[in-house]
Amino acid sequence: MTPQDITKLIVRTSMKDRAAFDLLYRHTSAKLFGVCLRVLNDRGDAEEALQEVFVKIWTKADRFAVSDLSPISWLVAIARNHAIDRIRARRKPAADIDAALNVADPAPGPEAMVVAGDETERIHHCLDELEKDRAAAVRGAYLKGESYAELAERHGVPLNTMRTWLRRSLMKLRECLER
Repeated sequence: MTPQDITKLIVRTSMKDRAAFDLLYRHTSAKLFGVCLRVLNDRGDAEEALQEVFVKIWTKADRFAVSDLSPISWLVAIARNHAIDRIRARRKPAADIDAALNVADPAPGPEAMVVAGDETERIHHCLDELEKDRAAAVRGAYLKGESYAELAERHGVPLNTMRTWLRRSLMKLRECLER
């Protein structure tokens, strides 16, 4: 299923189309379950979290249109953030929570799959068009799973500046790839 197909399903879900939601679940639940399982490290918790994630997707699908993320990235972000919220709710020692914040899904994400495919040269070319620090931040955040806070600290910029860097860099990458 292509990113455009998933986008269409999310948009139809935002209009409370149950058939679209069912298709979206069937095509993305395995990936999102993997994200939940990786963060929570417990199959039962991950199954419960996945159900809650899809409730959030059902209720928040209309917010996808205003995000700059790819459809899979948006869905993965919801799953990852929800799983991290479940860990925080357990009120375990801060070390456990901090460790969960830095967990990246070990499976190739959408960006990594594109890099691994035929688009490798185009993406590297477009990344090379970015300023070096911006390109390093994009690679860290979206290919290595590093947190925005880690990147901001490494590059010596405020957290909001890092968010702006990444958002603008992704917009430039999209423009470059659409040429």
